[in-house]
Amino acid sequence: MYPLLQMPKEQHRYKSNASFDQVMMLYRFDKKLRLLIFNEIEKIEVAVRSAIVNIGCNMTGNPFWMTDGSNFIDAGKFLRTMDLIDAEIHRSREDFIVHFKQTYSDAYPPAWMLAEILPFGVITNIFSNIKTARIKKSIAHRFGLQVAPFESWLTIITLTRNACCHHARMWNKQNTIRPMLPNRMAGSWITLPTDALRIYFNLCIIKYFLNIISPNNDMKAKIDVLLSTYPSIDINAMGVPRGWETEPLWQ
Repeated sequence: MYPLLQMPKEQHRYKSNASFDQVMMLYRFDKKLRLLIFNEIEKIEVAVRSAIVNIGCNMTGNPFWMTDGSNFIDAGKFLRTMDLIDAEIHRSREDFIVHFKQTYSDAYPPAWMLAEILPFGVITNIFSNIKTARIKKSIAHRFGLQVAPFESWLTIITLTRNACCHHARMWNKQNTIRPMLPNRMAGSWITLPTDALRIYFNLCIIKYFLNIISPNNDMKAKIDVLLSTYPSIDINAMGVPRGWETEPLWQ
């Protein structure tokens, strides 16, 4: 209802053409946008989990590297991660975890099992704490990015994912963390100026990852359908610049 208030909004007076139908329209649009975003992030999450697990195992030569403190920089952060790992293993009823406990004497399952039960935020924290620079570089390079912007963009994706999970408003929300801009990247990117704190920039980050892991993705087609279904939505409030459809990223 807030976008339909007159200025100054503190007086709580609605615009002359405001209606409850408009409120419901915004609500429905936001819900469908949230579901669209969550569906696309799922693909990125699977790809990132796989890259961290597989590259980590290959380069350390250790399937249990995620629970080996010698692989990480910050001992305190590693111990906090281990507390989360212990909690997830304790409450997991997944068949493969139960089978591992019953069959093997190792204290913890291998990385590919842990990656299946750990929240995505924990996985990204594990990545940020990896000690060996070339492992982090190899993982980031898989997505055509340097380590610092890759880590920054993972944070944006994690926060966006969590906002979707908790049904937070998306369409006109202003983010609190400004994503880092890469000096170079393997895939196409945007050229038009836009507000990096608006949801459009998050969509661009998601689209960049999808173009790397699934070059024939249909994210733009889904966005086109959504915007055409709700033509009265103010896309400026989303941070969408005029002519965004022609950007190299979206082609």
